[in-house]
Parts: sequence; C-alpha cells; structure tokens
Amino acid sequence: MSSKPKRILCIGMPVRDLTFGVQAVPGRGQKFHADRFAQICGGNALNAAIGISRLGGHATLTGPMGDAAETSSQYLFDDLAKEGIDTSHLVHMPGLVTPISGIMMDPSGERTIISFRDPALWKVKLPDADMLLQDCDAILIESRCAGFATDLCAEGRKRGIPVVVDIDSTMSQSEGLLSASSHLIFSDEALQATAGITDDAAALRKMAKLTSSFLAVTLGPKGTLWLDDKHELQRTPAFPVHTVDTLGAGDIFHGAFALEFAGGQSVPDALRFASAAAALKCTRYGGAFACPDRAEVDAFMSKSVT
Repeated sequence: MSSKPKRILCIGMPVRDLTFGVQAVPGRGQKFHADRFAQICGGNALNAAIGISRLGGHATLTGPMGDAAETSSQYLFDDLAKEGIDTSHLVHMPGLVTPISGIMMDPSGERTIISFRDPALWKVKLPDADMLLQDCDAILIESRCAGFATDLCAEGRKRGIPVVVDIDSTMSQSEGLLSASSHLIFSDEALQATAGITDDAAALRKMAKLTSSFLAVTLGPKGTLWLDDKHELQRTPAFPVHTVDTLGAGDIFHGAFALEFAGGQSVPDALRFASAAAALKCTRYGGAFACPDRAEVDAFMSKSVT
C-alpha cells in the first residue's frame, strides 16, 4: 500500500449495540442471567469503518441516524471520534431513533441478534455526491442501504471507484446494486436466499449471469468461496483460531478487503488479509472494537499457513 492512507467511504446505518454474554440463548418465557454486558457501537458499515481505521485506512461514514438530541447519537459520535473516523457526513433524522440491537453471545462466540430500525430512516437524503466521492478510493455499502445509495454507487463506478457491497440479507435479483457495484460479497444465507439455490457454488454461478461484479460468499470457518475472472470456483481458507466472539467479524472482513483492494492488492491477497483480520477479531471480546491493527495482522499471517 502507498504511504498515503486510502480513503474508504462507508455507507450504512450506525447501530447502538447492547451485548450480553450468556451460557445459552433463553427459550420463550425463560429468564437468564448474563455473565457480562457491554454497550458498543455497531452496524455493518460502522464496524467496517472501525476495521479500516485500525488497519491503517481513513474511513468516512455516511448514512441515517436518529434525532441529534437522543442518547444514542452522542454516545456513537464519541466512540467513533476515538477511532479517528470521519462522521461529518452522517445525517440526523429529526424525531427518529438511531437503530438499536440486543445481542446475546453464547460461550462458543456465536450471537443471536434482535434489531430495531425505524422504517423512516430509509427516507434519508445523503450529502452531495461530489462531496462524498472527493478523494474516495473505494466505497463500502451495506446492501440494505440500496434504496437511498444506489445512485451514489453508480456515480462512483462512473468515476472508476470500486464499490464493495456487504450482503447479509436477501436481495432482489433485479436490484440496482448488482450493476452499480464492482464486488458483491454475500453471507452464506443471503446468497442462497437471493439466488434461490441451496448450493453455494451453483448460487454464485447463477448470480454471475445477472452481474459482471466479482462474486464471493463468506462461510465462516470454511473460508471464502469466490469466482475468478474465468468464472472458475476458488476458495480462500479461513485461519483456524479459538473463537470467543464473532460479533463484527464479517464487517471487519469486508472493511479489510475494501481497504486492501483499494490499495492495489490482488483479490486473492485482499481476501487472505481480510480473513486474517476477521480471524484475529474472533479471538477477542468487544465486537469491532476488538479488531487488530495492521502490524498484528501481518505478524499473524507470517506465522500462519492456510
């Protein structure tokens, strides 16, 4: 990477996460005591921005938030400022509530999440494209934000800016982001639901008929499955680690990939770096705030064989 930090525009919805460590997820009508509690910032793009900043990039965050007077807003801004993330382009929505999630994590590190996002947040109008895309080296967007940011992504592509889409929910097969992107990275469930096929390889090949974008699916400990420029299947192995907290790992993966690709790394190298960053995050509690720095990732990769 060059000495100048790459600037990644992260588009998404910041979330206030209330996290609980539990021995098991309660069933209907049950009451459980939590072993630990933490209140942290969350949301796919926000978590990715933390990762980008920790890994040596410059992250700018845009998207809707609740009313400027609500409790969540100041809390989120304070924590993001500590990470060096540019929050000047976040948009406050008067009278609305910033998204909030309740998260339960079991001893294996797996999480169960319930979230609230006010439907009116999708009516946001983002700042001017020229302002957001100035000196932008890549765009990272949550797929759920397609309704208010696809035009911005299309403009970015016209300017030769890579657009990486983090897809963790079902997309329409006619979704505009399929053509307004350069890289589509699905979660396993989202890929199968979007393609309507339960086999990941077949699902990727089906999606390849709908878009010219790079296609990949993250499979947790099974690594990442992706199509090369000849539409041949490739796999990037995951790094084996002792997992205690998976919260934010996928977001760190996407942020690290976008940063490395923007810095001129090949797809295989960017995927391997992203896998290492996500794996190290999983060994620590704290959501995205457990993201390692670049030196830690480089050292980890030099000692690991995947």
